[in-house]
Amino acid sequence: MAPARPGRRGEDGRAERAGGGLHPLAAVCLLLLPGAALPGQIDPLIEDEQLLWIRGAVGHVDTFRVPLISLTPSNKLIAVAEARKYSSRDIGAKFIAIRTSTDKGTTWSPTTFLDNDGSKIDGLNLGVILVDEEKGLIFIMFTMCAHYYHCNVSSTLLIESQDDGRTWSPPRNLSQMIGTKMFAPGPGSGIQKKYNPHKGRLIACGHGTIEEDGIFCVLSDDHGKTWRNGGSLKGIPYNQPKRSRDFNPDENQPYELPDGSVVINARNQNFYHCHCRIIVKSYDACETLPIENITFDEILVDPAVAAGALVKNNIVFFSNPASPSKRINLTLRWSYDLGKSWEKDTMLIWNGPSGYSSMTSFNNTNNEQYIFLVFEKGHVDITESISFVKIRLV
Repeated sequence: MAPARPGRRGEDGRAERAGGGLHPLAAVCLLLLPGAALPGQIDPLIEDEQLLWIRGAVGHVDTFRVPLISLTPSNKLIAVAEARKYSSRDIGAKFIAIRTSTDKGTTWSPTTFLDNDGSKIDGLNLGVILVDEEKGLIFIMFTMCAHYYHCNVSSTLLIESQDDGRTWSPPRNLSQMIGTKMFAPGPGSGIQKKYNPHKGRLIACGHGTIEEDGIFCVLSDDHGKTWRNGGSLKGIPYNQPKRSRDFNPDENQPYELPDGSVVINARNQNFYHCHCRIIVKSYDACETLPIENITFDEILVDPAVAAGALVKNNIVFFSNPASPSKRINLTLRWSYDLGKSWEKDTMLIWNGPSGYSSMTSFNNTNNEQYIFLVFEKGHVDITESISFVKIRLV
């Protein structure tokens, strides 16, 4: 499938259509019904694509990176990104950039900025967006001093919205609860458990670097008021710099299966075993991440990158640059058996430079058959823009 052409925004803020309409794919498959015991076959269509952020095009921002996307409690889309002030480097001063849409991504609000970190050399790093549907809350979790560059203490911070993203609280430092060891959430979405065990628990998983490397999860059972450390999957050799082919799970995306287990799909930083994704499953709501629950999904070839994953209508979806060594070929895959196998058919969203991606969708109880995806997109390199793609499931 040919990739969609990027859509740009007009001066009035409305989106200009990418490609002039639907992609010419045959819509011949069964529409999924919510709650169906067995998922029907799908043939996804790209209905729209727009560029949400373009390098050097907004205010005093040099580069936008690390896109996140979620639905608010009232089903408004919210897209979040790092607004890097002076360069495209990971280290440096940043804002948190936000845009929202009330019409399923047809139009978007102007960019607003949160949590200006001033001119810190080792500034903020996104991060996880997390929605508490039971209480109608939205959280954004991020890290300060993630690289220990001219700073000594790393802090995990949390900002909160109680009004569907219209206003946000000042950042709250979680260090007294979870410590000051480097914890970089995500990047991607946190989850709220929909099934037992621990229904209603908020879970955010992330990674450490060099010392304290591996996957780490933080948990809240009181709707984000307090947090504590949960399970971890540490790198080998632990607490030492890694070499090529060492075991080093990194950036990751959790999702919950209908049996209440949580799957964490992780970046394989040093390509242990394969140029593919590390998968670890937890049966106790991320209290533990047992090493015996690790597998390597060799179908999900990956160049070591942050990827998107979600479950909708008992179908698992996965997005990443599908290449063993280069950040190109942003691809959507899907699985009808909860990730045990993947369909041979895939959707190529963009065949050029493409990096981090994140996905969201309406809840399974909602008959809206869309996936919303954001990803880093370029013609020469991945830092040129962040694109929004609206995918209809037919």
